[in-house]
Amino acid sequence: MASSNGDKAQAPSALPANDAGNLLHALQRAESELAATKVALERKTHELARALAAQKEIEAELHQQRDWRDADRRKDEFLATLAHELRNPLAPIRQAALISKAPGATDDQKRWSHDVIDRQVQHMSLLLDDLLDISRVTRGTLALRMQSTELATVIDSAVETALPTIDSKRHVLTVDIPSEPIRFTADPLRVAQVLSNLLTNAGKYTDPEGQIRVTARCEGDDVVICVADSGIGISAAALPRVFNMFSQVHSTTDRSEGGLGIGLALAQGLIELHGGTIDANSAGLGCGSEFTVRLPRRNAVERPHNTGNAAAPARANVRRWILIADDNRDSAETLAALLRMEGHEVKAVHDGPVALSAFGELKPDVALLDIGMPGLTGYEVARKMRQSSGGAALTLIAITGWGQDVDKERAHAAGFDHHLTKPVDPQRLVDLLKV
Repeated sequence: MASSNGDKAQAPSALPANDAGNLLHALQRAESELAATKVALERKTHELARALAAQKEIEAELHQQRDWRDADRRKDEFLATLAHELRNPLAPIRQAALISKAPGATDDQKRWSHDVIDRQVQHMSLLLDDLLDISRVTRGTLALRMQSTELATVIDSAVETALPTIDSKRHVLTVDIPSEPIRFTADPLRVAQVLSNLLTNAGKYTDPEGQIRVTARCEGDDVVICVADSGIGISAAALPRVFNMFSQVHSTTDRSEGGLGIGLALAQGLIELHGGTIDANSAGLGCGSEFTVRLPRRNAVERPHNTGNAAAPARANVRRWILIADDNRDSAETLAALLRMEGHEVKAVHDGPVALSAFGELKPDVALLDIGMPGLTGYEVARKMRQSSGGAALTLIAITGWGQDVDKERAHAAGFDHHLTKPVDPQRLVDLLKV
């Protein structure tokens, strides 16, 4: 029976077996290549991450090396400046000494030469004090003597210290502070030290007949003190570095005024120890500078004043037997000569063992001992003296170049009664010997 064309079903055309196999194989190959590409991409990503990390390490190391080089450069500049600053006073000291001993020198010339030597030695002492202070500040061992402080008194003290520099250039100094007394809790000597540093810098780096202005006010719970000048100013590039250690932003040859480059770093450290801040501002070179000190006012507690006689009765000179031990012969002999002029009997020796032997023979009232001596150190000599017969009544005074707090503690532990750092203030030593 014949069927109609419309009843015939159209069968789907089948893909040849070979073509299907090829397509499957192509898909598998593409999948494999994709997986390999993924693995390669992940490997490249890890390699790139390692390369970036290595680059960051290299950049950090390069940055650290730049910092080290900069610190090393500033250290070398500081050492060169220190040598320069110490040589400067040595020149007039040597020349004044030659004048003093010249056969034809008049009495006036000798007195003048002695004044020169005294001033220059004082200058060197201040340089060394700054070095010791900045060391204590950076190590966190400087202790403040906090007490009720009157603002006007602190400013007066700072002005008095800086006035020779200011007057030498004929500057006009203006002090503008409130008329009513302002009291706050601080270490008055350290605050005055900071302000005198700022005023001295203003005097140095302002051309003759310039303007220097000190202003002070209370802002909330703070005392704010500003020192402004019409001087050479600070460039924008140098402004962020003015408080860096061993940094002198004004250290061009034609503007060199001396100093170690630690004054502002020391000022910042002292103010921060008080819980305050110090900031520098300048509109640029030739536009002057302004330094602003901000200190927390705190509650100023008044200490009771002594209502007795203002001056203690002067002690009469007491003749002492004194033993001096110092391996620096000039130091020992000149100190011995000064003390003999005060009426004391003095024996000077130059090493530890001889000092012990002389102590046993002379039984002195006072022993002045250097610390770094050959044979036995001052500490060892002091201990042996204390342990010997008559050592309990002996007054032991350390006279040394080591002046840190830890050195004073070691001296006290070794049996010393007093600790004086070189160069010793002769009047302070004379006063100690009167006790």
